[in-house]
Amino acid sequence: MSILHLMNKSPYETANLDTCVDFMRDGDAMLLIEDAVYAAMKSGKASARLGGLDVSVLGPDLAARGIGEDKLADGVKVIGYEEFVDLAAEKDKVQSWL
Repeated sequence: MSILHLMNKSPYETANLDTCVDFMRDGDAMLLIEDAVYAAMKSGKASARLGGLDVSVLGPDLAARGIGEDKLADGVKVIGYEEFVDLAAEKDKVQSWL
């Protein structure tokens, strides 16, 4: 069973990112929204936990925080709302990490 792990909290406020990464399995994906987009910044220590995982960030949330795509860690994909819906539909389950 594949899972879309949906993160919305900054990795610098909670330990949700670390816990989520420990639960991820082959076929799973992670989508960073709202303040969780800070985890994808290549200059931050949180992005080191994302290596080798299927990670996307919501483009409008990046823009709302003034983060350019050039600031993202390697391998992180930027998606829009349509791709968000597609990603949720292709996975068997969506797990929100609150």
